[in-house]
Amino acid sequence: MAVHAHPDDESSKGAATMARYAAEGVQVLVVTCTGGERGDILNPAMEKPEIKANLAAVRMEEMAKAREILGVEQQWLGFVDSGLPEGDPLPPLPEGCFALQPLEVASEPLVRAMREFRPHVVLTYDDNGGYPHPDHIMCHRVSVEAFEAAGDPDRYPGAGEPWQPLKLYYHMTFHQKRFEAEHEAMIKAGLESPYAEMLKRWQDRPLQWEITTQVPCADYFEVRDQALLAHATQIDPNGPFFACPTDIKREAWPTEDYHLARSLVDTELPEDDLFAGVREKVCLP
Repeated sequence: MAVHAHPDDESSKGAATMARYAAEGVQVLVVTCTGGERGDILNPAMEKPEIKANLAAVRMEEMAKAREILGVEQQWLGFVDSGLPEGDPLPPLPEGCFALQPLEVASEPLVRAMREFRPHVVLTYDDNGGYPHPDHIMCHRVSVEAFEAAGDPDRYPGAGEPWQPLKLYYHMTFHQKRFEAEHEAMIKAGLESPYAEMLKRWQDRPLQWEITTQVPCADYFEVRDQALLAHATQIDPNGPFFACPTDIKREAWPTEDYHLARSLVDTELPEDDLFAGVREKVCLP
């Protein structure tokens, strides 16, 4: 189970991992907390009045395409996008949005989803949300709450029969070493790298969470790209996600990376499999 804040997050974080496991016969569910209703249109080609007027419906259609491309199941939690506040001081968040929900209210449908789907492994964001978007931070909070509560019959008693997931991971998708490797590979190939300025800003920013797990999934990078492009309102085909050619990405950094935040099974670090320790405990495909 991968828990994400908005439609498109599942295609930019962990998509090749999910596509690989799904192709290997693992049942994969993406849980999307909000509809992304307040997201900006980031692709100039989609800046159209009819798109803006129906953005929520458009983003649902985009999610359906991405889900099919990745070969996964997907479920909406039904909360409303909080938007990304800007300004100094920051404006208040919109009333009723996901990030302002009481933790128990926001977590209950995810507890229910965990008990129904019965995942062994859960993927989510770190405590900073991967980046400090209020919905991403709330996604972290509800994921941790649900992971810890889903197996306890005394918590959320009306949300189904208890089920305890065994491992909880944080996405470590965007980190300095990966972009340094891609930057150097592009220079070596005689290409202009878009990463130089970003890497300068990255100096003296050590990772908050150790990378414990690197899942080889380079064979599914093209699937990941196709899923991203399905989110046409959010992804510019000429934008930074596609600045580095896929073949160079495969060579420079052929994994997607994670931090093992909780484990109820024995495992040895570093890992190359999200199900390390789980395969020995339960029967998997």
